[in-house]
Amino acid sequence: MRSDIETDLSGSLPVWNALDELDRRLLVEHAHALHFSAGAHVHGIGDECIGVLLVKTGSLRAYMLSPKSGKEITLFRVASPDTCVLSAACILRMITFDIFVDAVEDSDVLAIDSEAYLRLMEHSSEVEAYTYRQAAERFSDVMWIMHQIVFMSFDERLAVFLLDETARSGSQALHMTHDEIARHMGSAREVVSRMLKYFQQEGLVDLSRGCITLLDRQRLHTIAS
Repeated sequence: MRSDIETDLSGSLPVWNALDELDRRLLVEHAHALHFSAGAHVHGIGDECIGVLLVKTGSLRAYMLSPKSGKEITLFRVASPDTCVLSAACILRMITFDIFVDAVEDSDVLAIDSEAYLRLMEHSSEVEAYTYRQAAERFSDVMWIMHQIVFMSFDERLAVFLLDETARSGSQALHMTHDEIARHMGSAREVVSRMLKYFQQEGLVDLSRGCITLLDRQRLHTIAS
């Protein structure tokens, strides 16, 4: 079992080759494999610090949740072979907001104990630099989402969402309900449905049950920009 974990760490963690044998032992001894089914809760407010997550297969979604309205907004996704360090906010002192993490699809991850990882950061400049690079990249994703909310109209935001999601899947068809899109965007289902209907009338998309097919990416890019 530990040999499998070492193999996964050596293949997934970019700083593995920069670690000495003691540091590698520390990681292997304090990492454990977890499986999450699609839609399963991974991390949230009130949970124990789950640690740093290395995604082996599948993908995770990090989001914020309004305590008043219950609306969600997706901040970023983490897919294989990426690392989610914001799930270990307890070791990153500059993080002062709470995020939730769910599994988008069936996912296998390696969770590295937060205290062990913190010890590693304290005496390995490579691990510390890698961790803060990862955090900076995720904050960049968050700032892009905030930019959309503050400065872009809803039709622009929806066009960006449709283009990004289909680019991620490599397909012109997005298999997602209007309610799921609303959750990702922090909006109401009715608003999403109304704008998608308008896009359909304009010949930009085709709507069917649980599926949105993009018909004119160029015009959607024009709207998004």
